[in-house]
Amino acid sequence: MLDIRIPIGLLFAILGVILTVFGIITASDTEMYAKSLSVNVNLYMGIIMLAFGGVMLLFTFKKKNKLK
Repeated sequence: MLDIRIPIGLLFAILGVILTVFGIITASDTEMYAKSLSVNVNLYMGIIMLAFGGVMLLFTFKKKNKLK
């Protein structure tokens, strides 16, 4: 049985890692973040997406362990 939380969790985790790395690399570029009031949106949203993907995967594997 396919659990939809696995692909959604992987998608958010992978995109979260990409955004987090991009936010870390471009952290010193003040011109890029001038429109967002000097807030590194890529870094913060990447961390949030990574956490959400991790929670989805955690719930998936937690449920599978209970079924065994």
